[in-house]
Amino acid sequence: MPSLFAKIIRGELPSDIVYQDDLVTAFRDINPQAPTHVLIVPNKFIRTVNDLTAEDEQIAGRLLLVAKKVAEQEGIAEDGYRIIINCNRHGGQEVYHLHMHLVGGRAMGRMLR
Repeated sequence: MPSLFAKIIRGELPSDIVYQDDLVTAFRDINPQAPTHVLIVPNKFIRTVNDLTAEDEQIAGRLLLVAKKVAEQEGIAEDGYRIIINCNRHGGQEVYHLHMHLVGGRAMGRMLR
């Protein structure tokens, strides 16, 4: 069964896509936790970080480079931003299609309590 994100990548569900290429897609989170909250996902289905393989190295690198590019586009690069990847239940992952949260637009505070 395709993930929610796979349907967004293929254009089957409406979304506010801010970047897309042959490897990754970036779109605004529908429940933003900061003024800027963009999800960056591989177009290839990869369930979690634990499921990355050596063949996915280019995709993994592209995720970070797209985060940098989107942060610049959104005007948050200079002041700073946070990149979050949750993995599995204890890590807080809710959608099991690897994705990165790019959040910024305000001071993010301490990462952990």
